[in-house]
Amino acid sequence: MIKSLSIIFPIFNEQSRLKSSFNHILIFLKKKKNFKIEIIFVDDGSRDNTYILIKKFINSLKKFKVRNKIRIEVVRSIKNLGKGHALKLGVKKAKYNWILTTDIDMSVSLFQINKWIKEKLINKKYLVYFGCRTHKKSIVKRNFLRKILGVIMGIVIVFILNQKYSDTQCGYKLYKKSLAKKIFSKIRNYGFEHDLEIILFLKSKNIEFKELPVRWEHKKNSTFNVFWDPIKMLVGIFVLRFRNF
Repeated sequence: MIKSLSIIFPIFNEQSRLKSSFNHILIFLKKKKNFKIEIIFVDDGSRDNTYILIKKFINSLKKFKVRNKIRIEVVRSIKNLGKGHALKLGVKKAKYNWILTTDIDMSVSLFQINKWIKEKLINKKYLVYFGCRTHKKSIVKRNFLRKILGVIMGIVIVFILNQKYSDTQCGYKLYKKSLAKKIFSKIRNYGFEHDLEIILFLKSKNIEFKELPVRWEHKKNSTFNVFWDPIKMLVGIFVLRFRNF
């Protein structure tokens, strides 16, 4: 069903974790696949050496004889505008028939998509699939603080938006290209709450999405600020409360 796949990585100040992530990407690209691959890195206004390291990685793919078999590029935002904006830029550039958005820390492996395909979890009925850490078949390793924050945000979402979702914040999401471009062209919230905006948009259009199991592991050195980012997200949720979709 998936004949070609665009993989989008939104990135901000990730120089300390890029080496291991690049190794993971390289292994993924070397494995035999039945579909074409396009990789789009979106540097969301990083202030460290992230952009330089990405450019070096792209150039290094020549010697591994994989670059000619894939499309790969880096998009750079001058300002740090948020993950939602980075994904918007990446989706706009995407050319292949399915789009996978995922985090550069590889908290969910790129190989998860292969597992979904092998287990025939992707079918013609749905155009959107969300990785779900609360799925009964998911395997999740996260620290206590992140777990508590997840519970609190779930309660806040129910209270403010009168909506209940299993897992809104898992970054591993798969879209049919035509729908992804329509969704992200409408995105206004650029912070972490953009995931909620996507869900509300889908519901407003009566578009069903399917939650799929993932193997998720918390990675150290995250740029997520456990104090400020939840506050920003809370503000974003209040804004969504009064949006018309």
